[in-house]
Amino acid sequence: MSLEKQIQGDIKAAMLAKEKIKLEALREIKSQILLGKTAEGAKLTENGELADADILKIIQKLVKQHGESAALYKQNGREDLAAEEEGQAKAMEYLLPKQMNAEEIVAEVKKIIEAVGATGPKDMGKVMGAASKQLAGKAEGRAIADAVKSALAAL
Repeated sequence: MSLEKQIQGDIKAAMLAKEKIKLEALREIKSQILLGKTAEGAKLTENGELADADILKIIQKLVKQHGESAALYKQNGREDLAAEEEGQAKAMEYLLPKQMNAEEIVAEVKKIIEAVGATGPKDMGKVMGAASKQLAGKAEGRAIADAVKSALAAL
């Protein structure tokens, strides 16, 4: 089952269970998927759906946005709004694959460096391109970039 169909089924389940925060979060994801489908240059599958990798990027972006919003609300003493943002972020996270820790990212980056044949920091772009594709959805872009930089500097 595609991720898009899973989200649609989860929306129905959340409606029946009257889970307000989860329902809002899933509807937001669905809205972003629809925008992604109609965006210029969108790559759709033969079923007319977005690829799961693209949907995972959308979900990651939304989780990050909700996390940042929650932090801002906390800074300004709005615990009620911060709790709602955190709840929505948590409601979205179950759709994401398990996030890699720093050691796992470094190990994968070293494999990618070997496969690409990188010899130093000048190959940053080549390694980042491959690493971003391979680790999409499993690690945050900043963590990947930091691991690539340190691994290439050590060569």
